[in-house]
Amino acid sequence: MTAAPPTLPASAKGGPSSKIQHVVIIFQENRSVDNLFHGLPGADTASYGLNSKGEEVQLQPIPLTEKYDISHQHSAFLTEYAHGQLDGFDLVESRCARRTKCPPANVRAYAYVPQSEVQQYFTLAEQYAFADRMFQTNQGPSFPAHQYIVSGTSTVSNGSSLRAAENPKTPGGKFTGGCDSPPGSLVTLIDPSGNENQQVYPCLDRTTLADLLVAKGLSWSYYESHGGPGLWNAFDAISHVRDGGGYRKYVFWPPAAVLNDISAGRLADVAWVTPVLADSDHPGNNGTGPAWVSEVVNAIGKSSYWKSTAIFVTWDDWGGWYDHVKPQQYNSYELGFRVPLIVISPYAKTGYVSHKQHEFGSILKFVEETFGLGSLGTTDQRADDLSDCFNFSQAPRAFRAIRTHLSGDYFLHLTADQSPDDDF
Repeated sequence: MTAAPPTLPASAKGGPSSKIQHVVIIFQENRSVDNLFHGLPGADTASYGLNSKGEEVQLQPIPLTEKYDISHQHSAFLTEYAHGQLDGFDLVESRCARRTKCPPANVRAYAYVPQSEVQQYFTLAEQYAFADRMFQTNQGPSFPAHQYIVSGTSTVSNGSSLRAAENPKTPGGKFTGGCDSPPGSLVTLIDPSGNENQQVYPCLDRTTLADLLVAKGLSWSYYESHGGPGLWNAFDAISHVRDGGGYRKYVFWPPAAVLNDISAGRLADVAWVTPVLADSDHPGNNGTGPAWVSEVVNAIGKSSYWKSTAIFVTWDDWGGWYDHVKPQQYNSYELGFRVPLIVISPYAKTGYVSHKQHEFGSILKFVEETFGLGSLGTTDQRADDLSDCFNFSQAPRAFRAIRTHLSGDYFLHLTADQSPDDDF
């Protein structure tokens, strides 16, 4: 890296979380709490929602592989949020794959995935801790969400009031993102008044959690589907990281490389793990997301890293799916709807459901406090640190493997998709 982060207050490493030496952040795709964890014991989930006519609409079961997608642009959030009434989910735009029979457009968002299709997620949530008040920090799609999970914001630079709010596109209208985007690519920005009338090339520069780690002599890794531009390739969009020396020292593809690094004893102090499209929970894919996440968890659980690791599994955005809990509004772009969060660790509380408000910045704050990094000075400042999900006074529990029908070899040999996600 060539740009040094600004001087930030240091905090001494210590306290209960000092038992944690590795943090792994697994970032999945496009699901709300009501959609993916319908009926999880102890969690606040709904069986119906209201539409714009004030009518109750029952949530219907749909496959994880269902081939329709619901808009999750910022405008879609505003439509569904409906000034806090949460009754605009029947008005949101959606797209049904060709030659596919989909539900009527006005009820597509009112759906949940049957537990049998995501049993591995339920098993993890019930064995460890689950948060039913985890909110996506931003109110929009994947590109800005992936900026928030590494920086606590999507601003164009440190201290800017302008945030990347949508997915960048090339001049030809294809999705892109980052400093390797084709010339003429643009990302829409949102200002404090909520206006989205400015655009910039999607190569940004601000302090990230990775900068704080390097300043402390700690290691980090980011695993992504492919190199170059992409909606999910967060660090390709941070110019001083992308253009700094050793970029390939930190950023790896495909994501299954993390399995090799774990087995070889190369797990970084902090690692972000994103999926290839096929292993994401994005609608229309092959439904292997739960198996993919379980494989990463199993690899850590069976390794020497288990007793000193905290794993956070969360989803980058709500995907347009119905959710019944009203998010707090801090400004023109924060907070968004709930997304699931599973906290996995030998020190995580057993079968615990957290009802405390969390957001992406909560994960960043946990890392900051664990490693004594100081603060990014973004949304991590207001966020909690997820301490209610842990009991560091307990002896580290033995790991219990999650059953999965796919092996690590399957993921290691899976061909990466060069253009993940069709967010709109």
